[in-house]
Amino acid sequence: MKQFIVNNLTEIDNAAENLLQYYNSLPQKSNCIAFYGSMGAGKTTFIKAICKLLGVIDNVTSPTFALMNQYVTSNGQIIYHFDFYRITKLHEAMDIGIEESFLSDNLCMIEWPEIVELILPQDFIQITITATDKEQRIITIK
Repeated sequence: MKQFIVNNLTEIDNAAENLLQYYNSLPQKSNCIAFYGSMGAGKTTFIKAICKLLGVIDNVTSPTFALMNQYVTSNGQIIYHFDFYRITKLHEAMDIGIEESFLSDNLCMIEWPEIVELILPQDFIQITITATDKEQRIITIK
C-alpha cells in the first residue's frame, strides 16, 4: 500500500507523477486501475493528470454518459477510461465490451468500479481518493 497527500489542486500533477513512478516500479503491472471515492473526490481530475503525463493527445473528459472514452497518446497507445456511475447491472458494462478492454494490453482506468469488480482482473490496482477537506485529498494505492 502507498499513500500520497494532495493539499490542493496545484499538486495533482505531482501526485499523478508519483503514481506513475510507483506503477512503473511494480514487478507485474495490471492494465486495470480502479478509482474509488465519493462524488467530487477528484477521480476524473486525477485521471486527467495521469493522461496528461502519459501523453494523451485527446481531450480527457468524464465518460459518465458514454460509459467509456478511448484516448490516444502521442506514441499511438490506446487508453480506456470508464465511468460506471450510471449503470446498475453488470451486463450493461459487458454490453460495451469491457472484458475485451481488460484482456487487451491497453491501460484501463475505471471510475465507480464497484459494479464490475467481479470481472476485474485479479491483479487490478485499487486507488481510493479520500477528501479530508475542501482542498486536501489522500490517495491510497493498493
